Amino acid sequence: MTLRRVAIPSPNYSSRGGVAARLIVLHTAEGARTYTDLGHYFQGDVGVSSHVGIDDTANTVGEYVRPEYKAWTQANANPVAVSAELCAFAAWSPAEWDRHPNMLANAAAWVAEEAARFRIPLTRLSAAQAQGGGHGVCQHIDLGAWGGGHVDCGPHFPMDRVMIMAGSSGPAPEPEPEEDQKMLATFTWAGGIYVTDGLYYRWVVDEWDLKALRIIDPKIKDLGAINGLQGMGVPADETTAYLSGQEWPFKRPAGTG
Repeated sequence: MTLRRVAIPSPNYSSRGGVAARLIVLHTAEGARTYTDLGHYFQGDVGVSSHVGIDDTANTVGEYVRPEYKAWTQANANPVAVSAELCAFAAWSPAEWDRHPNMLANAAAWVAEEAARFRIPLTRLSAAQAQGGGHGVCQHIDLGAWGGGHVDCGPHFPMDRVMIMAGSSGPAPEPEPEEDQKMLATFTWAGGIYVTDGLYYRWVVDEWDLKALRIIDPKIKDLGAINGLQGMGVPADETTAYLSGQEWPFKRPAGTG
């Protein structure tokens, strides 16, 4: 059944500038509890908007910005995204989400309709995929700093359930790494398993059993470009890097076995 879309037009929108939508993004409104209240807020001179708002009204959503236009809700991701605000909170528990079956069903129906409209695959994206040019469905948190640095829809949002109701067959596969970037070696030290990227690190040779790791470039302070991990600080000097439990792609140095 096609969703009933109640128009509550917002003046806060702009052209996509010829850019095609590739992301379907779910948010939580963190305040308004009905799509009507949220729509009235977006009608003000507030500088923000979303395409639709979703509450517990069965088979109905509020529509604030037409899908062909850019809503203002996720910073740099706005041109490539179509977005929905659930009238909910990111702090909700699993039990609280379970109390809102109509909201979840509406979200799933909206995702399916937008996927058909923009020919976006019904696949759940990882943060790396969403920020790296992937096509599919994600939450606001998956957009990271690029999308404004928000954390919605929260850790207990039943994303997989919504995706199944929308008709998804499963998450998008991660791209296969290049041969020389595949994880080739690990070693255990200080209770953690470590793998390193040869571009930024080298193994301090205690033999090829890889007993120690030292940072060799003091300018490298962030691992954001490695394996999709973002904002993880590392020591800026040549001291031992205690990176317990983290993993990175490893390039085997030339001439090693």
